[in-house]
Amino acid sequence: MRLSLLFFLPLFLLFAACGESDADDSSEDTTSMEEETETTGTYSLTPFEESTAYPDATIDDMIYTDGMFEFPITATNYLLGGQTPDADSKMCANSGKGQHIHLIVDNAPYAAKYENKFEHEVADGERYILAFLSRSYHESIKTEAAHTAEKVSVENGSFTATADIEEPMLFYSRPKGTYIGKKNTDKVMLDFYVVNLSLGEDYKVKVEINGEFEEIVDVWQPYYIEGLPMGDNKVKLTLIDANGDTVDTPLNPVERIFTLKEDTIGDSMGMK
Repeated sequence: MRLSLLFFLPLFLLFAACGESDADDSSEDTTSMEEETETTGTYSLTPFEESTAYPDATIDDMIYTDGMFEFPITATNYLLGGQTPDADSKMCANSGKGQHIHLIVDNAPYAAKYENKFEHEVADGERYILAFLSRSYHESIKTEAAHTAEKVSVENGSFTATADIEEPMLFYSRPKGTYIGKKNTDKVMLDFYVVNLSLGEDYKVKVEINGEFEEIVDVWQPYYIEGLPMGDNKVKLTLIDANGDTVDTPLNPVERIFTLKEDTIGDSMGMK
């Protein structure tokens, strides 16, 4: 009997360990954000380094007919689908498909478009639409020419009326979706777009992360977020005035949940 117990004990321990591993993997999807972030370290928010500039990149118009968008673009060096030259030095998530248009309808997550003409469904009604040119690592080109922002009426897949947005507005861009692997999760880019305002004395953006971190930024630029835990994370952005009050403007504030995951296969192969 003792011999039999000694034989089965290693097998029991092996299956128990496998069960714990499976539970750990599944808990990534079921653990609440509050539980996930209790053991996090210190968050930090630091400015991006200066990026490749495209001063003459221009969106000339935004056309939407029969469910088809078209963005005429003029530029000397900017090319949809091209890799931004300094992408490797940014040490954050980069699109293998290259530079693209970020299309934002109301406060929904943006759609990345790698050609200037594409199909995209927009629900009927009044909508706020922002489109801007992006680098391959998803950083917006923050110039007047590189974006278009309009309040539109949509019916049956076409614009029936368009007008320039007149209110000061804040649009959320990144982080978004799922980030996998150490290279993509160590530094996550925060980027947003402002329309009809300048950040400084009159307007600022309050950045909140997972309900645990808050910082006020008054410079319109991208930022690195570091110290995020694996699993779901939430960023909330609020446009505030000089008194720190929330600006009464459409789609403000805005928040997004995104996910960080370890690249377990790559890590096991030494591909960190």
